[in-house]
Amino acid sequence: MTGLGPPLTSTTPDLKAELRRSALARRKTVTPELRARLTARLVREGLRLSRLWQPAVVSGFHPIREEPDVLALLAALVDDGFDVALPVVTGRGTHLDFRSWRPGDLTAIGPMGIPEPLESAPVVDPDLLFTPLACFDRRGRRLGYGAGYYDRSLARLRAMKTIRAVGVAYGVCEIASVPYEAHDQSLDVVVTEQETIFVSER
Repeated sequence: MTGLGPPLTSTTPDLKAELRRSALARRKTVTPELRARLTARLVREGLRLSRLWQPAVVSGFHPIREEPDVLALLAALVDDGFDVALPVVTGRGTHLDFRSWRPGDLTAIGPMGIPEPLESAPVVDPDLLFTPLACFDRRGRRLGYGAGYYDRSLARLRAMKTIRAVGVAYGVCEIASVPYEAHDQSLDVVVTEQETIFVSER
């Protein structure tokens, strides 16, 4: 396993910040060939999982910087007859909204500098979410970028209905143990360029 990170001697916020910094630095070293491998595998696995679970709505995310290309999966899902959505940031300290979107639809740059569906797009509550992350472990714990949007969003959706959360990551972002706090939400599955890790069935 690569990138095990420092020993658990720091306070949790400091440790999370260091793990995040280290994982993002490793992610920057990923080659174009590995990126293409993850994209192809994500399309295959994302379609397989969607066909298995038959969600009414699947959400992804618009990739920025070195994030995996989830848009290729969303395009394949639309071609396969699924409804898809992208997240929208509505304010600090709250959950994400999800708005319907299809490849080719117009977007606007949101408050985090990420393309988002227009306000005219319907708000939906996805059943299957492909989520970004900085690093993960094999217990399904994820470390995001520090704002807590996905933790709050997953908590809200899980209080409403059965959903599944799939982390999308390069293998170099795996660590031995992600620090876990009461508000943190776990993943059900993680898809990397190498494997699909099933954590639990919710």
